[in-house]
Amino acid sequence: MSSIEELITGTAVGIKASDGVVLAAEKRVAYGFTMFSRSGRKVFRVNDNIGIASIGILADMQVLTKIAKAYMSLYALDTKTRPSIRSAAKLLSYVLFSNRVFPYFVEVLVGGVDDEGPHMYIMDALGSLIEDDYAAVGTGNKLAIAVLEGNYKQGMNVKEARELAIKAINQSISRDPVSGDGIDILTITRSGSTEETIPLQPLRL
Repeated sequence: MSSIEELITGTAVGIKASDGVVLAAEKRVAYGFTMFSRSGRKVFRVNDNIGIASIGILADMQVLTKIAKAYMSLYALDTKTRPSIRSAAKLLSYVLFSNRVFPYFVEVLVGGVDDEGPHMYIMDALGSLIEDDYAAVGTGNKLAIAVLEGNYKQGMNVKEARELAIKAINQSISRDPVSGDGIDILTITRSGSTEETIPLQPLRL
């Protein structure tokens, strides 16, 4: 296992629904196979319409979230409008690429709802930017993406997307030793965002 792989551990998923976006991640903090905490937070609310789910070094996740919050607040103050999801994603993509020599050890999902509807973007540690309907990042991504691939449907609502996100994270927790200890979920719709934490659930296939 390389040093980068040792630092970017855990599992996060993002799902775009017809009426919003669901971002979710498990709570275990580990570097390599050494566990440091069972109560880490990897899902962050930027504002009412934008959220971030990330895996990697917690400090790097927190710094990127603070950058996004600051710039999105300034954008809203200057323009008197809500920033687009692509604006937030492009900002973080630029930050990650600008620090590529000494990179942030993260993989990032940015999602939310703007005037054009729901959007979800995926980024690696160097800022590569892709928009998609669903994604999984981290050491448990192969397990989680199998659930997403087999169960995602165009037009599903946020309630269905939430249940699918839980199922995908539980699948990664069941086999990935550095994923576990519960799930944080951020659900974003046109009416705002809600955050919740649920305990570890048994896998249901």
